[in-house]
Amino acid sequence: MHRVLILAEGQTEERFVKDILQPHLWPFGVDPQPKIATTKRIKDGIDFKGGIVKFKKVEEDLRRLLGDSGAAMVTTLVDYYGFPRDFPGWGDVTATSPSDRVKELEKALDSYFEDRRFRGYLMLHEYEAMLFSGPDETAQTLNDPGKASSLRAIRDGYTGPEKIDDGVTTAPSKRVKTLFPSYQKTLHGPLIVGRIGLSKIRTVCPHFDEWLRALEALGTE
Repeated sequence: MHRVLILAEGQTEERFVKDILQPHLWPFGVDPQPKIATTKRIKDGIDFKGGIVKFKKVEEDLRRLLGDSGAAMVTTLVDYYGFPRDFPGWGDVTATSPSDRVKELEKALDSYFEDRRFRGYLMLHEYEAMLFSGPDETAQTLNDPGKASSLRAIRDGYTGPEKIDDGVTTAPSKRVKTLFPSYQKTLHGPLIVGRIGLSKIRTVCPHFDEWLRALEALGTE
């Protein structure tokens, strides 16, 4: 079994790895293990975890994970939305489209750590983009099936869920929360994605699909 350590942004991503990715990847001989990013450390105390604020903390976490020689891969599962500007490569980004900017930042991260086992991955634009892959499942889970058409209209205004913009009030999570005020990311996020299914999500989220394919491919090495 090839062990993959995934630095996850928070509890939602941790649940996504455990509830969705693990059952999918185990048959490939790949065991993904989430590690929540540490945002603050207290000596001899409990770590406060969740959220990406500064690159220094992320680097400390990733260096620690890369120190595990038994890991076949170390990767990230963090949002591009609200991405800290102190990350390697940010000042050198030349692409204009979010998709291309994300690829440049991922390559910059790969170069920064210089470890063949490391693969940077940023979600376009954030976790909630995946909820637009299945408007019906999302609306039904949030007990308001009539709003599936509103979710579908938002999605159809772009070339895919990952292309929904990163505006302060129009990012995927903001749109979901506007339509469904009761939405709770940690509670509903993994549940909805599980009902939509990875198969449907990866057909309309090519950047996510590329990352998942790389994880699946570890089982053939």
